[in-house]
Amino acid sequence: MGLLRVCIWPDYYAISFRNPYSGELQGLDVDMARAFGQDLGAQVSFVESGFSTIIADLLGDRCDIGMFGIGATASRAEWIAFSQPYLRSGIYAVSSQTHPRILRWDDLDQDGMVVAVQKGTVMDDYASRTLRKASVRIVSGPQEREEEVQSGRADAFLTDYPYGRKVLAVHQWAHLITPDAPVQTTPYAYAVAPGDPVWLDRVNRFVEAVKRDGRLESAAARFGLTPIVARD
Repeated sequence: MGLLRVCIWPDYYAISFRNPYSGELQGLDVDMARAFGQDLGAQVSFVESGFSTIIADLLGDRCDIGMFGIGATASRAEWIAFSQPYLRSGIYAVSSQTHPRILRWDDLDQDGMVVAVQKGTVMDDYASRTLRKASVRIVSGPQEREEEVQSGRADAFLTDYPYGRKVLAVHQWAHLITPDAPVQTTPYAYAVAPGDPVWLDRVNRFVEAVKRDGRLESAAARFGLTPIVARD
């Protein structure tokens, strides 16, 4: 393989994000993609994608693999194939520190509350199935969830561990709400188009190798993701 085309979402803090100052791509999966390219003897080309487009991008042969913390959900697995997991994260919420009614997780699903989620994410799926009293506002842009909360159009938004870390690091107004017990812990895996077991096996051998030789742990530590590494 001379070229490894890797689909990423370039706004995923600590996973695959474009540094706003240098313009460089950084994150655990940027490092992992480059490591995979090195193992394959291939040049890596990053292709911008996202959670709502990764299935079409893989099926349309825009990239060879998706590497940006993709939740290995049953609905996605109907369309694309997943490697063994390399991370696992539950769902968290972000609200404003000055919000008068949201202090803990159980305060979210109440009458009158508006909870924002990003289209096509695990949080989108969770909110549509689980929230009974709160209204769900689905957004698509990378910063829209924060803007919805800051503007008061939403009371909180749902996210995962990596993005929750970003919000706390960047926004002084933000308050991270951790559920009392883990909520919908989801395995994150690499995604490929279906129907090519040889390629999927090669991806799985890479995942096994980076777990065994410490490359995954090292990259996770660099980007503050050690708590969600899947070690099995």
